Amino acid sequence: MIPLRLRGRLVMASLLVLAVAQGPSALGREAAERRPAPVMGYQGADWLERSERDDEEAPDVALNVLKIPKGASVADIGAGSGFITERLSARVGPAGRVFANDVQPQMLQMLARRLAIRKITNVTLVQGAVDDPKLEPASVDLEIMVDVYHELSQPQSMLRHLREALKAGGRLVLLEYRKEDPTVPIKFEHKMSVAEAKMELEAEGFTLAKVDEALPRQHILIFTVKP
Repeated sequence: MIPLRLRGRLVMASLLVLAVAQGPSALGREAAERRPAPVMGYQGADWLERSERDDEEAPDVALNVLKIPKGASVADIGAGSGFITERLSARVGPAGRVFANDVQPQMLQMLARRLAIRKITNVTLVQGAVDDPKLEPASVDLEIMVDVYHELSQPQSMLRHLREALKAGGRLVLLEYRKEDPTVPIKFEHKMSVAEAKMELEAEGFTLAKVDEALPRQHILIFTVKP
């Protein structure tokens, strides 16, 4: 007999495969009616640095999946206080560059203090807008949004600019809490399904290249630019 926990994982995996295969038709009504979640203000930055985050999100596992090479140019979109930025900095090394983007100047100020304390010099802070990350065209190999995309108020415009900022062969990666799994303990509006992300990003010129479920609670959704 298959253990109950394993059966649950198998059911969820089957639903994910079905959603990817069917695209907008799977969970389509729900995806079409999705509304952006409220943006977490800089006042909530302590939540980004909570001690449980490593166990709950396993960020180093996610970055291992992405196999970021030394010397790469990476954009951390919605970088917040720099929890992921610092890890990206170590991955790309001194020859690489991380563009830490956020729309809140207060978050960027926190991030600047973090970089100064850690003596990190390969990170460039970028003040973005709600519809534009303010990155140079064809400037980055990888763009990553960790629990950010679902908060975008103007996702279509943002995606168009993100597509323009990618180098040839570049990737856009979303980490999003699994909406398909009701046991994930986070508010429904702060989750996304594979079907939602696939529908919205493919409409703006991206292709869902891979869905990786290595994380405890989040999808790793890897998109490339359509040829």
